Amino acid sequence: MDIQQSIISWAKAHEEEFYQDLAALIAIDSAKGEALPGMPYGKGCALVLEKAEEILNKAGFSAVNHDNYVLTSDLNDQETELGILAHLDIVPTGDGWSFPPLEMRQDAEKVYGRGTADDKGPALAAFYAMRAVRDLGIPLSRNCKLILGADEECGSSDIRHYFATNPVPPKTLSPDADYPVINIEKGGLHADAQAHWDAEDVLPRIGWIDAGIKFNVVPASSKAMVKGMRAQDVQRYLASAQEKTGAKFSCEEGDEGVVITCQGVNAHASTPYEGVNALTALCTLLAALPLQGKGAQLVRGLTHIYPHGDFYGVSAGIAQEDEVSGRLTISLDVLQMDETSASLQADCRAPLCASDANLTDVLRAKYASIGFTMADNCMYKPHYVPEDSPLVQTLLSVYERYTGKKGSCIAIGGGTYVHNLEGGVSFGAAFPGVNNNMHGPDEFAMKEHLLLTIEMYAQVICEICK
Repeated sequence: MDIQQSIISWAKAHEEEFYQDLAALIAIDSAKGEALPGMPYGKGCALVLEKAEEILNKAGFSAVNHDNYVLTSDLNDQETELGILAHLDIVPTGDGWSFPPLEMRQDAEKVYGRGTADDKGPALAAFYAMRAVRDLGIPLSRNCKLILGADEECGSSDIRHYFATNPVPPKTLSPDADYPVINIEKGGLHADAQAHWDAEDVLPRIGWIDAGIKFNVVPASSKAMVKGMRAQDVQRYLASAQEKTGAKFSCEEGDEGVVITCQGVNAHASTPYEGVNALTALCTLLAALPLQGKGAQLVRGLTHIYPHGDFYGVSAGIAQEDEVSGRLTISLDVLQMDETSASLQADCRAPLCASDANLTDVLRAKYASIGFTMADNCMYKPHYVPEDSPLVQTLLSVYERYTGKKGSCIAIGGGTYVHNLEGGVSFGAAFPGVNNNMHGPDEFAMKEHLLLTIEMYAQVICEICK
């Protein structure tokens, strides 16, 4: 039996154990929390690293917990050639699930739960790939190091902390994106802004807006309260807004005014066109109402910069693209407003041709023109590894061998742990044509794809560390 068949047989034989371990990881709410002594990302993130160490130890692997920032484990005691970087933190579970999001469920084809696809499932698959290579006794002359982090979803400070005192492996890859191979991660900008004004007595006016949970998540729901109008008055505008945006609206009388609720469709901010943005939809409705005051003025201004359905920065004056990395995308994902202040967060993913001059400065001026002051953020640089690099060619070859499909390089708007690591690329674990509902309700991973990830990562380890 050749190595490929041995790996495939091993993965199939350990499939049920894999799902048991994955269920244990899914059960832990590892969304970033308040820092505690010895727990920089909160209790949940510390607990998931502890559970991962337990899983590694049970399989006979030693692990090192680096101050609850990351957990590392080595395949052997040789010099490290390959680093596999994955994360065990999650985005908040959010609403709209068909079942409890921290209770892993499965059917014949899929496993469901927060983290099954992003990134607990792929992280565990990478570890099982290391187990397969060890258990099969495949001889290696170099080491593979698994690096499991706890802050990828909120800025990757965990990896920066680890590499501040530890060497970067010569080759790095991450199972936190898409197949076949991600060799370009776009640059981008966190376009945050604020506005402040004096209290006003005009009616009708906006009392408050509450929309969005995180800068890189297209909001699935949003709410606003308007003063000086009746529910029946607002109701007349809902059908038109729903037709324009594809979102669903409702309203009811509250203690201080009419509370408007908007329901959209969740998506990752790197692919905003896959969702229905409940914030820009809400702004569309509010801009149509006969509201007065500074809050209404700001909302109408936002509809000019971020009109609902404009994912590419056309109205903001920042639309651009290049042949290698594709189009710029931008998404308004958070807006908090009361009667004297407003703060917003927008997430832009920018191609190789973008710069502070044609992106940051333009957007800052646009914000100023409607009354917002943009934060002093600068664009973060894109990440690019040439397609002809030895690592990329090895990954493409393995992908083609195990899937029977043509491999190619693609660019993404998302960022992974390898974004700032020279020569690092992402390899899976999402397959073309499958929307795993990452960052949304009912997130899932295909069982077939998780097994393939175990198999392909095992083969990659064999070829890079041989």
